[in-house]
Amino acid sequence: METDVSDVPNSMQELELRLLGPLQVWRGGAPLPLPPSRKVRALLAYLAVARGPVSREKLCDLLWDGPSDPRGELRWCLSRLRSALDTNDRRRVSAVDDQISVDLDGCVVDALRLSEAVRDGVEGLDLQELLVIASRCDGDFLEGIVIHNCAAFEHWLGSRRSEFRSYQLDIAAEIGRRTPVGSMEGLPAARRWIDLAILDTDANIRFLSELLHRRMVGECTRHLDMAARLFADEGLDFAPVRDAWEHLRHAAAQPTMAAVSERVQEPAQPIQPAAARRASVAIMPFRELGGGPQGRHELGSAVTHDVISRLARLRSLFVIARGSVFAVADEGLGPQEIGRRLGVDYVATGFIEQHEHAVCVTVEVAEAATSRIIWTEQFEARTAERLAILDEIGDGIVSSIAAEIENEERNRAILKPPDSLNAWEAYHRGLWHMYRFTPEENACAAEFFHLSTRLDPTFSRAYAGLSFTHWQRAFQRWNDREAETRNALKAAGQSLLVDDHNPAAHWSMGRALWLAGDHDEAVRELEQSVRLSPNFALGHYALAFVHSQSGDAAAAIASSDHSRQLSPCDPLLFGMLGTRALALVSLGAFEEAAQWGVKAAARPNAHVHIVAIAALCLALAGRIQEARNYAMRIRLQNPDYRVDNFLSTFRFAPDISVRYRKAAALIGMS
Repeated sequence: METDVSDVPNSMQELELRLLGPLQVWRGGAPLPLPPSRKVRALLAYLAVARGPVSREKLCDLLWDGPSDPRGELRWCLSRLRSALDTNDRRRVSAVDDQISVDLDGCVVDALRLSEAVRDGVEGLDLQELLVIASRCDGDFLEGIVIHNCAAFEHWLGSRRSEFRSYQLDIAAEIGRRTPVGSMEGLPAARRWIDLAILDTDANIRFLSELLHRRMVGECTRHLDMAARLFADEGLDFAPVRDAWEHLRHAAAQPTMAAVSERVQEPAQPIQPAAARRASVAIMPFRELGGGPQGRHELGSAVTHDVISRLARLRSLFVIARGSVFAVADEGLGPQEIGRRLGVDYVATGFIEQHEHAVCVTVEVAEAATSRIIWTEQFEARTAERLAILDEIGDGIVSSIAAEIENEERNRAILKPPDSLNAWEAYHRGLWHMYRFTPEENACAAEFFHLSTRLDPTFSRAYAGLSFTHWQRAFQRWNDREAETRNALKAAGQSLLVDDHNPAAHWSMGRALWLAGDHDEAVRELEQSVRLSPNFALGHYALAFVHSQSGDAAAAIASSDHSRQLSPCDPLLFGMLGTRALALVSLGAFEEAAQWGVKAAARPNAHVHIVAIAALCLALAGRIQEARNYAMRIRLQNPDYRVDNFLSTFRFAPDISVRYRKAAALIGMS
């Protein structure tokens, strides 16, 4: 049987597994070193909460999707676990026939203790027991563990995390209900409850009661204003909280509280969001495991500073300054409390593990209002040099944070009624339609970008988005090319006029200048966009696009590769792949060009010109039958499409155009 965590002092416990937060194993009150392998750690956690033997087949299906010998990999992981857990007189990891298990007899497992407490009924525990459980069962389940391309494990991990968060909420709510208002433990209990359930009516009322008892009237007013906005955003009824607040105010109108009630202002009514709102994010200092009392030292601070600086240069999000995040970093606050203190929508946290020849950085982004994790990832640098670490992983961290928040904002905007959108939301609604790459969706995108500029005439990115819709119409021949080129230039010019330091403004101008046939100026504008923000993936892609046709083919390949490294799941990934194929054709590497062209055409939103790249590159490589299959696909999309359509869309040098014409003649596209 598992031992009660509250019954045995840490120093006397034989073995303790901490699965809530970063996975740790302790023996005799001291931490045990664990292998850095994420699959070893995931395997230990899965076996620990399985409560019984698990078949080898199930474990292989759970953790391995690609290896040709998953059972061999499983044996290796089990050997690492045995090295960590087994002792001379006790074998913890066993394999009997085809069944694998971990012996937890005499062990403390925080996650199991938490689930048992909730299953047995939290009302049956006294307050002190609840407080002990809450203090030792904090943190997200398997924090920082990410295993790519293992859908079964991701599903299991997601469901387990949701399960344990709900258990933590049950404990916090029970503590919040029982702790007397005004007691020493009252405010921390109320804060913990509302951190886990910001949209819970009872949690809000309990928190307001605690604040008012301490005469923190300004905090009450600010909390009411923030909570009212959140409830309104989610379409929830805030009236019960407001009514309870009125009751609390009147009940506090006693001689000892008279001065307080006179200073209480009416809570602000939910207001329409400001037109100029941008999504905001706080990048909290990265904790270095084993790095001092607060888990932070020079490397963690350096990574944090670097990410904040690079993300701010993108100018797509409102990024909280370094001083503010470091000022609250050591208070042990959760995402919701950080969100309230700093007034942000998202909170990014991370921790660093240093190994002998590598450094691993795990990052996650949570929605501040709900503490819901929207993204988590692990980055690895195969070096111990600090500057090299920043170069290796900084781009990936920054680009991923920006992309995931932007995606979250797009998904949120698409669910809202159009007449309720502010400028930021209208812009992201436009992006959602723009990335569908059809004439109808492109027209919808333009309408939302126009709406965004009307709501906020100083929103540079909305003008850049509008320029992109005109560029699409010209490039795809959905409208008169010359007229749409002029419109693209006009909107890009407005974007630059509003914010000359926004990389998206120079990106839109560079693309528009390419449409107008001004290659050199287009390159200069695009180079300026990536100088302003080296993490701006679309700027690197646009440079690759221009150079791939009549510029520097080697530079095009480098820019294409860098754009994909910055944004590996970009909606324009088909273009990033396709431009690499075009550059390889210029270099005469036809077989390699064909491979990249096929990859581009395989993207779900690839348009007819991308399919044409695949067909023509295959023909140049001598793979005629495959090329004809793609030519047939083109005819199904556009029966009138010929090589002239392809050549008039792009701007190739004369000798390269001759290559494509010869290839087209081989597959019936002349």
